[in-house]
Amino acid sequence: MTMSDPIADMLTRIRNANSAKHDTVDVPASKMKLAIAKILLDEGYITKYDVIEDGTFKTIHITLKYGADKNEKIISGIKRISKPGLRVYASKEELPQVLGGLGTAIISTNQGVVTDKEARKLNVGGEVLAFVW
Repeated sequence: MTMSDPIADMLTRIRNANSAKHDTVDVPASKMKLAIAKILLDEGYITKYDVIEDGTFKTIHITLKYGADKNEKIISGIKRISKPGLRVYASKEELPQVLGGLGTAIISTNQGVVTDKEARKLNVGGEVLAFVW
């Protein structure tokens, strides 16, 4: 069965694993999901990610990050913004800020998948994929 929104599936798996205080979560791989995982790593929301190949399938093995004890979550919220039924685009002038700049917006631009801060530096707009805070 094909999935209608694989990015929402990835974000939901991360949200559920984070709520259940799991150390790791596995997600089917794609180029877009790898770019999102790289942004989560660069912004400090996850510890690391690895790509595991077993035959014909690739899987992203994501290691979640917690505070001093596991009760303190680094990812307090993760939300899909642009959906297959309702795409959300933002020009370079109206790029969103998550929690007044404390969170991160993930934007798909013609320069690749970048954060809202990076999109402002590159002076580009694009599709608003997700918010992470």
